This record gives sequence, structure tokens and C-alpha cells, in this order.
Amino acid sequence: MTDLHRNPDGLAQLQARLKQDLAWLDLPAKEWVIARAFNGQPVIDVAIIGAGMAGMAAAASLRMLGIHAVLFDRAPVGLEGPWATTARMETLRSPKQLTGPALGLPALTFRAWFEAQYGIQAWEVLDKIPRLQWMDYLRWYRKVLDLDVRNEHEVRDVIACQDGHVEIHLDSPTGPQIVHARRLVIASGRDGLGGPYVPDFALSLPRHLWSHSSDPIDAQKFKGRRIGVIGAGASAMDSAATALEAGAQSVDLLIRRSDMPRINKGKGAGNAGLTFGHVDLPDEWKWRIRHYINSQQVPAPRGSTLRVSKFKNARFNFGCPIQKIEAKNDLIHISTPHGLFTFDFLILSTGFRINWQARPEYAHLAPYVRAWKDRYQPHAAQQDQELMDSPDLGPIFQLQEKIPGSCPGLESVHCFCYPAALSHGTVSGDIPAISDGAKRLAQGIASAFYREDVAQHFERIKQFEEPELLGDEWIAAN
Repeated sequence: MTDLHRNPDGLAQLQARLKQDLAWLDLPAKEWVIARAFNGQPVIDVAIIGAGMAGMAAAASLRMLGIHAVLFDRAPVGLEGPWATTARMETLRSPKQLTGPALGLPALTFRAWFEAQYGIQAWEVLDKIPRLQWMDYLRWYRKVLDLDVRNEHEVRDVIACQDGHVEIHLDSPTGPQIVHARRLVIASGRDGLGGPYVPDFALSLPRHLWSHSSDPIDAQKFKGRRIGVIGAGASAMDSAATALEAGAQSVDLLIRRSDMPRINKGKGAGNAGLTFGHVDLPDEWKWRIRHYINSQQVPAPRGSTLRVSKFKNARFNFGCPIQKIEAKNDLIHISTPHGLFTFDFLILSTGFRINWQARPEYAHLAPYVRAWKDRYQPHAAQQDQELMDSPDLGPIFQLQEKIPGSCPGLESVHCFCYPAALSHGTVSGDIPAISDGAKRLAQGIASAFYREDVAQHFERIKQFEEPELLGDEWIAAN
């Protein structure tokens, strides 16, 4: 979009409009939460791990309700989330008109941000949102809402305390820190409670011969090399295209299925009924819907697939599950039903998995967290490891104890990232319903804070003495 004419005053004008909109709505609300301290140090109202889209939407929703949130992100300023680092797609999959984290405020939408700079005509001809432009929008979102983000802060340990607050150990630019918060929100993305899924067959390979599609990698390392890609989803296409564009000698996609999925069932499921109703469904229906979408698989976007297939040295190999894999002389040899493949480098586009062991910062919580497998057994035909491992969350995304009383304070930790999908639907990580999920989270936390401090709030009510009447408004008849 660099060839578009840009209005240099557009964003300033939009920011003024947003400020006026918030004033008309009397937002944000005044802060009202009872201040707490621990060992003489102030306790944060809400700490949020991750300052990407979900984390910022949660913080913004809380702020609108008069609750202060502090976001901790390990990335440098402006590099939060995957968009400017490990993501390799050219554009977002989501339709451009979706309002994302705007919280119902028109002036906070991507469309408003885009039109303010480039105009309505440019919006009309825009197809999909360019990935890096989305990152620019999120940077602006943080700035105009003045969110309290602490960059280069990496969480090392999380401890739920008996009095209900959470102790968080961090590495920061100034050294180790320990902070305390009444609530902790985990908003760290697709792998929020785990990490990349690496099949067992890859573990025998030397680490320098392969990467996961979510790993950062210098694309120039692909030049002149024979690249293998395991998978056929969006990340597989983005990785393959990146290698081809960097000058790879060849790229072979090894695809287990005999054909690619064509229909995005998740898109077909998207409506307000699901957004607000999934959380209240019986367990059987929650499982049935999520398992069906998982088993059908989400196809790669058409544009991403065409980005690969336009190269003559790209090959789509269907019906190619891995039968045997070994490394010899820094080459990878893979046996499949369609023959032997030899690669210089292998990219695993195998997705993510919920795996607490991959997140040592949650070691003090993991043994006590109730997962769906701890209380629900699906039909034999609906076995699904991702769903089995999903945390069984409460109504405001809070973790729950596997054994009641085993970890007091665990309910003060909230999962606002992809693993919440089975309990709450896709409202905590994807663009379409992220605002709805953030509002559900914020309203629930506001309610919890008020209940916990109701005696003090009652005292505030009793002590309130701002007069409505001064006594000179009437003359008594007797």
C-alpha cells in the first residue's frame, strides 16, 4: 500500500474523533477498585501476560469499566505478537470489515484507521488487510488508548496465593522483579498454554536441519536449497512461499491427506448466536461442534495457496504420510508411500498443542488445573487430544481446580487465549469476536472485584455525602 496517497493529518483527526466519542459515552469510567497492598507494595488490579491483540482488547475493556490493567510482554516495543516477527502471510485471512478489538467504537476500527489515512476509495479497492499494516494498526491502538504496557518483561514464574492474589516473577530490563496482582490474565496467543507441536519423528533429527513454522528463521538460508514442508494449512503455505521467494531450489509439501480441505467450517459457524451462546451450551454440544471443526480442518487461504503454486519448483505431494525419516551427512531422507524424498532443510507446519510442560513459568499451577479430560469422556468417534487437554474454564475464563481446595487462588488466573475455545467459543484469540470475549472477561472481573470488596463499597456508600439538595429549595408549610 506504499503507493497510496496518505493524508498526513488523518490519524490526528481520527484520534480527536475517538476522544470525542469516548467523551460522549462518558468513558473510560473512573477507577473504583479498592486498592490493596502486599508486604507494603501495591497490588496490581489486573496483570496481563501478552500485549498482542487479545491482551490489549482485555486491557482496554477493563479500562472502560474503571479497572487498571498492566500488560507484560517479552517483546521489544512494537513487536508484540507474531505479525512483524514469525508470521509469514502476506495478508490476514479475516475479511477486512470485521471490527476486531474495537470494542464497539467505530473510530477504533481498522477501517477508520485506514480510511483516515488513505480515504474511502482506497478502502473500497482493498482486498485483504496486509499483515504489517495490521501490526501498524495495533501499534496505533495501543497509543491512542494509552495502555500500560511493560515491554521486555518475561514471566518466569506464576504462583497462586491463598489470599486470592497472584505472585508473578519477571525478568525485566532492570533485573528480576516480583509483582502481585488480584487477577492474572494469560493472553499470550495461539500457544498460550503450550507450544509448537513437534511430531516424534522429528525429534531424532539434528536441530539445525529443521524448524517449526512458528520459529523465527532467516529466509536467506533457504536460497538454493531443497526444502520440505510437512503440512498443508495456512502456515505450511506461508512457509513454502517464503522459501520459494527466497530462492529455494525446490519446495515439496508432504501432505498426509489425499486432497486439501476446501471449506472453512469455522467461518460457517460464525454468528452472534455462537458468540454468545457457546459458553452456555451443554458439554456434549460444545465438544461436538469444536471436534467437528477440528476434524474437518481449516483450509489454507486461496491467496496463500496461489502464492505457492505459481512457482514451477513447488510440488504438492498428496497421500504422503511420513513412514521413515533419517538424517545422513546433513541431508534429510523421508520415506513415503510415494517414494523417497531428500531435503536440505525441513519445515514442520504441524500446529500447536496445549502442553503445560512446555511452559515452565506455569509449573506451580499446572498440576492443579482441571482439564476437560478430567471430567468429560467423549464418544469413541469424537476423541480429540486438543480438546481433552483444554482447560475446563469457569464463566469468566478462570482456571478451576482439578481437586477442590488443592490450589487456593487458582481461580484468580484467567485464560484469555486459544485454549479457551472449548469452554467459551472462539472469542479469545480470533479477530471476529475478540471484543465480545474481552467484554465478557472484563465484566466478570468487575463483578468479582465488587463482590470481594462489597463491605468496603458499602462503607463508601454510607460515607458518601455529596448533597443533591441544599435546604433552600423550599419553604416549609408549618
